[in-house]
Amino acid sequence: MKKIVSLNANGLRSAMQKNLHGWLEENGFDCVCIQETKMDQSMADEHLFGSLGYRAYWSCAEKKGYSGVMTLTKEEPLTVVHGCGIPEYDREGRFVLLDFGQWSLLNVYIPSGSSGEDRHEFKMKFLDRTLPFFKECIRKYKNLIVVGDYNIVHEDIDIHNPERKDMPSGFRPEERSWLHTWFSELFVDSFRVIHPSVQEFSWWSYRAGSYDKNKGWRIDYHSITPGLKDSVKSFEHQRKFRFSDHCPLVAEYEI
Repeated sequence: MKKIVSLNANGLRSAMQKNLHGWLEENGFDCVCIQETKMDQSMADEHLFGSLGYRAYWSCAEKKGYSGVMTLTKEEPLTVVHGCGIPEYDREGRFVLLDFGQWSLLNVYIPSGSSGEDRHEFKMKFLDRTLPFFKECIRKYKNLIVVGDYNIVHEDIDIHNPERKDMPSGFRPEERSWLHTWFSELFVDSFRVIHPSVQEFSWWSYRAGSYDKNKGWRIDYHSITPGLKDSVKSFEHQRKFRFSDHCPLVAEYEI
């Protein structure tokens, strides 16, 4: 059994100040996937989690204090891939893939488009241009799990106010259509394997008391190749743990 957690930390240093290290020590996850670490390579080289028995694999953005992903694992991978092979995106530190032979784990941080139309266009091009990379990973690596912050709402049930008319980035038809194709043709949503009709969220805006009112979005996912569907044994959005504006996603897989 593998217990895997993913979390957008919105700054790893900030999450550490909220006892992320102690929480990881208490839970003993097999793999930990963090997005938006906001750490550069010099900071990443400080082995913050070695005392917990983890090996750490990073992909850092060239821009300081921005983006970045990190995967911690207690099992040594056979292969590590940093990036998707597109320099424009790899400079932002958005991918780390670990191949364990019988299964593989891809940690991804899809761009947000919420800061403006130019950034939303960047996001849509990212989705289009990286799709061949995801398909190649399916072909090349066994039993692939793709975890992370996708920054996209899938179905109406995955947002607290689906009737809204302003269509912010993350809830626009074109990106939701991309995610629908993702889940209908390539991957299975691990959460929906266990909870097919439950409304839960993974992100709450810091504004207007959204967390206390549970006005959230589900934009973080574990996606699995179809052959892993029966391996999903549990899945939780651990809402009570507040390391950032996202909650941890904890799943168990019989692999």
